[in-house]
Amino acid sequence: MAGRLRARVPALTARVVARLLSDLPVYAELPHEEIAGDIADIVQHNLRLFADVVEQRRPATDAELAQQRDSSAQRAEEGVPLDAILTAYQVGIAMCWEETARDAGPGDLPAVLEIMDRIMVLQQQLTSAVSGAYLEARQILDSQEHGGRHALMAALLAGEDLDRFTRRTGLRPAARYLTMTLALDPHDDERGQPPGSGADVAARRKIRRIRTALDRFCGVPALTALDAGGGTVLLPVAEPPPWNGPGGLCELVEEAALAAGVPVTAAAETVEPGAVPAAVARNAEIVGLVARTGRPAGLYRLDDVLLEYQLSRPSEALDGLARLLSPLEAKPELLHTLETYLAHGLDRRAAAAALHVHPNTVDYRIRRINGLTGLSPARPADLQHLNAALVARRSV
Repeated sequence: MAGRLRARVPALTARVVARLLSDLPVYAELPHEEIAGDIADIVQHNLRLFADVVEQRRPATDAELAQQRDSSAQRAEEGVPLDAILTAYQVGIAMCWEETARDAGPGDLPAVLEIMDRIMVLQQQLTSAVSGAYLEARQILDSQEHGGRHALMAALLAGEDLDRFTRRTGLRPAARYLTMTLALDPHDDERGQPPGSGADVAARRKIRRIRTALDRFCGVPALTALDAGGGTVLLPVAEPPPWNGPGGLCELVEEAALAAGVPVTAAAETVEPGAVPAAVARNAEIVGLVARTGRPAGLYRLDDVLLEYQLSRPSEALDGLARLLSPLEAKPELLHTLETYLAHGLDRRAAAAALHVHPNTVDYRIRRINGLTGLSPARPADLQHLNAALVARRSV
């Protein structure tokens, strides 16, 4: 059988390669030169190895599997998925078996069973060798890519001289970056769990799903510094992406939140590389303002918090605005009612529902606020001062 198989190696090689091209799209996308060269060579090597282990009734040696390991590492460098490589080996093994068993008769059953045993052992050896070499090569590549991404992100955030950085590392920044600051709520699986338990697994899963959504959006691995509570993201972009609509940033944040299973609050701005540090600092401040003002999760930009942002700047007027509400310090229920009433657009019924009180109670408390501060939400000028005073109070 071994001699017969060796005689058919050229024709069987051509059939196996043709099958790979028809059944596995990733192989069909490889250059023709590689198909006719490396791929055909490894197929032929495997067929001859199969003949040797059958004839000599033994497993393959480590040296005989070296070419397969080298080939697998090369496919890893080319980005061919591991499942496609293992499927290719399965196809080759199956076609060897078909070739072996085609003319077998009833009297050949003992030999056929022994050949099947040799096939199973060889398949196990090939799977182990190929998978191990692939994963080792991928680990090295991923480590190099991760190290390069980490260095680039650190340089961008630190405001380094990027021309000097490129000369030193060979890494070139993108023309623009979408800078994002994310705040992530805890997942249900994180709540109430001690450190080092299932909470850590849930947090890592949440972060991985966020990263996957970000990578899919920009088509390349995002530059990220994320922990369970959020962090900073830099996405390389050619042009500023749309804010709303299909493929827009609001949709990205919604998809990330859905994938992670937690509310996500984000601020974003597209800038050139040199402006990354200032944009990241601005985004972080916007996310902080959103949290302090009790706004819902979602995507925000500076235009959404202009008043809060400006009033958070240090100034002599800031303390004065905050003091407008000092008469309410001893009456926390009045302060909470004012915040809720303004947040619901002066709708007394909506505010009452949120506070779990009667609408008449809201009216009474608003009258008391007017009496203590001299300011009434019903007067437009006073309403502006009340809003500003609330923002200032959160900022001082």
